[in-house]
Amino acid sequence: MSPEESEISALAEKVKTLLDALNQAIFGQEALVELVVTGLLARGHILLEGLPGLGKTELVKALSKTLELDNKRIQFTPDLLPGDITGNPVLQETANGREFVFQQGPLFANLVLADEINRASPKTQSALLEAMQEQRVTVLGTTHPLPSPFFVLATQNPIELEGTYPLPEAQLDRFLFKLEVHRNTVATLEKIVLNREIGVEPAVEQVLTREELAAMTAAVRRIYLPDVVANYIARLVDATHAGQSPAAAAIKFGASPRAALGLAAAAKARAFMKGRLNTSFEDVAAVAVPVLQHRIILQYEARIEGRTQRDVVEALLNDVPRQIIDLPATLKNP
Repeated sequence: MSPEESEISALAEKVKTLLDALNQAIFGQEALVELVVTGLLARGHILLEGLPGLGKTELVKALSKTLELDNKRIQFTPDLLPGDITGNPVLQETANGREFVFQQGPLFANLVLADEINRASPKTQSALLEAMQEQRVTVLGTTHPLPSPFFVLATQNPIELEGTYPLPEAQLDRFLFKLEVHRNTVATLEKIVLNREIGVEPAVEQVLTREELAAMTAAVRRIYLPDVVANYIARLVDATHAGQSPAAAAIKFGASPRAALGLAAAAKARAFMKGRLNTSFEDVAAVAVPVLQHRIILQYEARIEGRTQRDVVEALLNDVPRQIIDLPATLKNP
């Protein structure tokens, strides 16, 4: 085993420790927990969608406890203003007299929990755009850098519920993953009843340091992405646009280049978690739905027929071959 393989293997074992700790806090959501950690290692922002009471907030709070990161929680409400998130200049007495001094908002943290993000107005939601893309905020013409690393983990209720606003497409595109939180099975509910009490948070211990997390994200960037896999990612994203694949007939607007970058980063993170140095077609396919489903807009007819974005992305995975075999010219033209 090479030194690089040994390092990746050792770090991947520490990831398993993180997964075990989170699964002890959130029962019956192993696949969801793995995807959340995958997104974190890819240095991406994550949107969790599900009905109230399914453990979305508890999962994010447990993640913040297992990592040595500063964290803040923002409870999004209809009356929340952009300055309540980014911060505002406040008139204060200083050595030079009375001056406006910028007071940082809750956005200045390593891990920000944006709870029920779609209950705030679009104006307030848009205050996150610069922060999520460029890791900085601009207030009254002055730019303030955000801490590094910087992650936004947002929860939202389905838009069918009262008091919710759909997120702007520009903001959705800044989330690496959109993950759906489903209801629990009977066995999981029984385990929850036997091991949890109302108002008592599960005990979660820190299992990773800031330095270990930084080493993991740096290792993910070194995972090799073969040309054939990069080509598959490009063809998959291109297939989301009209006329490029049979499944695209249901799509009004396709995914952006940011989706291709997100697919590559998430696939590398998954390969790293599996202890591999190379990204595979399987890694891309495994993360395609959470990366692409919130980045495509369906035709009205497709929505009427009951088709979902997940259905269309899964159809795209069937339409797009993983590898194009270039046949010799003698075989192409017998």
